Amino acid sequence: MTTRTALPRNPVQTAALVVGVVFLLVGVLGFIPGITTNYDTFTWAGHHSEAKLLGLFQVSALHNVVHLLFGVAGLVMARTAAAAKWFLIGGGVIYLVLWIYGLVIDMNSAANFVPVNTADNWLHFGLGVGMIGLGLLATKIGPAVTTNATSPHTS
Repeated sequence: MTTRTALPRNPVQTAALVVGVVFLLVGVLGFIPGITTNYDTFTWAGHHSEAKLLGLFQVSALHNVVHLLFGVAGLVMARTAAAAKWFLIGGGVIYLVLWIYGLVIDMNSAANFVPVNTADNWLHFGLGVGMIGLGLLATKIGPAVTTNATSPHTS
């Protein structure tokens, strides 16, 4: 019988894991009628979906799948501190780009294929800033994040 010893988790790994779990939860909740209002208008993609998670955030199947994929990425990348840092910072940058995209598109056009609404835009801004902040802060309070497996030799 073999036993596995759990390695201590770096704070940036914990942050990525928590963010990944939240994305998974949001992705699943977006498919549940009642938690998602106007479910009868739920579509695969496009601005015609009036379905709203918690009655506030416009969603579609594509939008929910993106959340699920981000969640899986968070769980996988939380395995190492370097990958967790990149998940948080890179994901934060993606969400800031999505925020800008949501501000500049006509929400009633085909360009709003995800779809997003004003509440989504500001949530994306908060997610972007929050994920980047977590990636930077959690890296600073934890052990140094290295990108290779070798350690320096001392003489």
